[in-house]
Amino acid sequence: MQSSPLMTLRVELGAAQKIGRAPHGTRTTVPILGGTFEGPRLRGKVLPGGGDWTLLREDGVLELDLRVTLQTDDGALVLMRSFGLRHGPADVIAAIARGESVDPASYYFRTLPRFETGNGRYAFLNRLLAVSTGERRPDGPVYAIHEIR
Repeated sequence: MQSSPLMTLRVELGAAQKIGRAPHGTRTTVPILGGTFEGPRLRGKVLPGGGDWTLLREDGVLELDLRVTLQTDDGALVLMRSFGLRHGPADVIAAIARGESVDPASYYFRTLPRFETGNGRYAFLNRLLAVSTGERRPDGPVYAIHEIR
């Protein structure tokens, strides 16, 4: 299996909406305010209005369910849905929660993005699988997304 860079995605987050303890863990939603993406075949901005639905499980794993609309620099719209997991040593996760910069090699942050578009120029996105490594920076998450060939 081979992969190649698809894009780097940077997301701007709004204030967390803490839903609280739910049947499967602690649920929080985080609105997406915007962001940018750039790669070899596409670039543009993240439109406001998406969100990240997170679930902190009892075992300390954070499930991520990101849904955003991307707008390419030539006006095409692309839906991106991404499910992932983030976990690591308690002190590292606590530092992330405090908004500190943390070495991304010190914790696990992986997602599986999927794309949908009706625009023919970007139809290749409808036919690929992707994986990403994430980094939770103080100003928001950054995803290095690779397509699987």
